[in-house]
Amino acid sequence: MQPIAIVDLGFGDAGKGLVTDHLTRSLGARLVVRFNGGAQAGHNVVTPDGRHHTFSQLGSGTFVPGVRTHLSRRFVLHPTAMLEEARVLATKGQADALERTSVDGEALVVTPFHQAAGRLRELARRERHGSCGVGVGEVVRDATDHALDAVRVRDLADPRTLAARLERARERLHAAIVEMGSDPVDGLVAERERHILGDRAFVEAFIDATRPLLGRIRVASDEIVGDSIRRGERVLFEGAQGVLLDEDWGFHPYTTWSRCTFANVDELLGASGIGSPAVRIGVARVYAHRHGPGPLPTESAELRADLAEPHNVDGPWQGPFRAGWPDLVLVRYARRACGHLDALALTHLDVTTARPRWPVCSSYQAGRVVEWRAVPSDELHVREESTRRLARMPPDYRDLDGADLPQAISEACAAPVVLTSNGPTARHVNLLSRAPW
Repeated sequence: MQPIAIVDLGFGDAGKGLVTDHLTRSLGARLVVRFNGGAQAGHNVVTPDGRHHTFSQLGSGTFVPGVRTHLSRRFVLHPTAMLEEARVLATKGQADALERTSVDGEALVVTPFHQAAGRLRELARRERHGSCGVGVGEVVRDATDHALDAVRVRDLADPRTLAARLERARERLHAAIVEMGSDPVDGLVAERERHILGDRAFVEAFIDATRPLLGRIRVASDEIVGDSIRRGERVLFEGAQGVLLDEDWGFHPYTTWSRCTFANVDELLGASGIGSPAVRIGVARVYAHRHGPGPLPTESAELRADLAEPHNVDGPWQGPFRAGWPDLVLVRYARRACGHLDALALTHLDVTTARPRWPVCSSYQAGRVVEWRAVPSDELHVREESTRRLARMPPDYRDLDGADLPQAISEACAAPVVLTSNGPTARHVNLLSRAPW
């Protein structure tokens, strides 16, 4: 049975949790694979009976009994946050969420030292980058420079090896922060994070805190994905963050240390010996939005004031939730980054009834910029200049009826709109045409 991959075409928060939950229920999916990102994800699901959960590391199909989650080697595991998420889910009727979860032993692990170092870097910046403060980026940065000494899931089962790796990580991260300056930032938060980096006692504390996790989740290679597909099970790949935050395609420095396109899905399927590609679904809101700093050319305080966002509140790390008019230039850019889309899932269509006409950006700078050009991923200074240019771009608007927004986005993506949602639960999702699965 052909797998389905779900990717966010924006800056995140488009509704991947809702779409994953709906497809899990409607297609009888048995496995949800998290193929990028980590604990910084926040995928909201509201069940038909009113239970709400923001899925961080567990798959957004977990409310459905028996549905499993697999965390791939491209996922960054936060063990203590995983235990807390499972505890919260147990209060909502899903006491066996961890027992239904597997993780590849090669997956990287967030430690208290990575989280502390990442927060201190963010606090020291003159301009925030929009970190979520859970250490995922710091883990990937550290593993890039120290691949042979990175803390991985397989190490959690060997306390001696784990303790040695943790201590070395603590020492090098502490040294890196010290190099930033003797006292780069002030405040109680910074003081607490520096204390974590400087105290060896947190090594044993972390080992003790993570021990319960290994007794509940299964460590299994990514081959489990191919095995599931070959058994005829429906498999969903649930992406995290958004294409416009992608480490290669995003607008530096407001990016994530993760591939947010379908690249990791293709890699996983290829390694599993699955010849056929996944059905590619792009998820987007019908208007532009983002959490935290970075360019948003069509940003509108008027629109943001009209929107109810109970599940996307302003945060101390990622910053405020922002909104703007539909931006077809960025939609086209996201589609090119993905390479190909089989279908679109458009969310938050209920807001289109609030106003009869919508300003839609189809180009920038009096029609001179219709397509935004990507720059080489390794030329960071060039990418930063591209980001500054985007932030200065004056949008060109044309008014559309709210009912015409789905068609405009479909044309920009060269893909049909298959799913729409007019509310937060699976019952608010509508199937518009024959789906490609």
